[in-house]
Amino acid sequence: MRRAHLLLISSLLLLLAFPLARGRYSDDDGEDIVDFDDNDFAEFEDMNDEQAAETETAPPPRASQTSQPEEDEDEDEATVELEDGQDGFEDSETQDQDMYSKYDREEFDGIEGIGDMAKPGHSMKDPLIIHTVPAHLQNSWESYYMEILMVTGLLAYIMNYIIGKNKNSRLAHAWFNSHRELLESNFALVGDDGTSKEAVSTGKLNQENEHIYNLWCSGRVCCEGMLIQLKFLKRQDLLNVLARMMRPVCDQVQIKVTLSDDDMDTFVFAVGTKKATAKLQKEMQDLSEFCGDKPKSGAKYGLPDSLAIVSEMGEVTDGVMDSKMVHYITNHADKIESIHFSDQFSGPKVMQEEGQPLKLPETKKSLLFTFNVPGMGNTSPKDMDSLLPLMNMVIYSIDKVKKLRLNREGKQKADRNRARVEENFLKQTHAQRQEAAQTRREEKKRAEKERIMNEEDPERQRRLEEAAQRRDQKKIEKKQMKMKQIKVKAM
Repeated sequence: MRRAHLLLISSLLLLLAFPLARGRYSDDDGEDIVDFDDNDFAEFEDMNDEQAAETETAPPPRASQTSQPEEDEDEDEATVELEDGQDGFEDSETQDQDMYSKYDREEFDGIEGIGDMAKPGHSMKDPLIIHTVPAHLQNSWESYYMEILMVTGLLAYIMNYIIGKNKNSRLAHAWFNSHRELLESNFALVGDDGTSKEAVSTGKLNQENEHIYNLWCSGRVCCEGMLIQLKFLKRQDLLNVLARMMRPVCDQVQIKVTLSDDDMDTFVFAVGTKKATAKLQKEMQDLSEFCGDKPKSGAKYGLPDSLAIVSEMGEVTDGVMDSKMVHYITNHADKIESIHFSDQFSGPKVMQEEGQPLKLPETKKSLLFTFNVPGMGNTSPKDMDSLLPLMNMVIYSIDKVKKLRLNREGKQKADRNRARVEENFLKQTHAQRQEAAQTRREEKKRAEKERIMNEEDPERQRRLEEAAQRRDQKKIEKKQMKMKQIKVKAM
């Protein structure tokens, strides 16, 4: 009976304990399983929670002294707990140190930054250092001042080119419009450009370049032709414009009249400014040979003191400087640069490095005029009209020179001067002509020897050599005979 009561009591206790155990499992373990399924890192969180709970439930340290082994165990456990707690919460600084510590420091010895990061004490959170960018690397207008200056200069040059070219064109057409009627009334052909075989009057200027315009006229008595050249300043050139600011110059009109051989007597004459006449006498071939005297003043004929005269003989000066010619020159002395009449005109002196020319230069009977355009560079189209009286002087000079004839004495003196010039030229070139003749003889001998050497037949080659020797022997005998004759005559 007693045993039955014990069995009954134990059975009741088991029945009571089974629901409690089942409820505990359903409450705790079920939630853990669900959490484990939802969160892959639930295991690590449980471990952290258990460690935190153990830390909270740990009894406070006793005041009494404990043994040394127990203290060591506590310190080890605390250290382990601290390291385990920080395992998943390492900061970025520690990760960076671990990442750069695997690089070899010697490999990045010369590179700043990598070596410093590899050091344990380096911090990635150092403040950024912003360096000042040099001035030549900054994107500002000051960095392009050279390009700005070049573009500005280029634009200025282009604008000056267009403006200067247009102004020269306006001046040229203004001159032609004011002189066209006079030219067409004195010449049958005005404005031939030379492109066609037959002479055709185009009635317009021929532009040589941006500052030079030409006009050819022909078809007049005692005149082969007249070339008018308008030489304007290089207004299209910016550098020339800047140079003229320091040294002003003026535009010029140059006229060359070519006369027929029978329409001009033998004389050389020039009048113009003192500077221009001195320059012409020094540079021109005819004036330097036939007018040896220095330029003389024209006050005797009523000319201004600024003008001077160079003449081959006094008779020529008296014949050219009549009252009408003096009137033209006096009233327009500021526009006249030079007037040059010559029957031996050949241009400037020929300067050759290898000696004097072997032939006299070809000469033409010519009248040359050089006029200065008013304005000293600041010329306007209206100023071109003031040159019309000078063109009338040119037409008058053509008729004047045709009528001018030297007397007998003047003619003889002019012929003697030309013979003297020719003789002096031959003396100067005698040695050069001898050298040229010797060179021709040597070339002839060399060609003959080459012809003999190239002969394939030995017998014919021998005969040619004997013939050449006989010719040389005859030349030597002739020279000896001449020397004997000279000696006999001298005795």
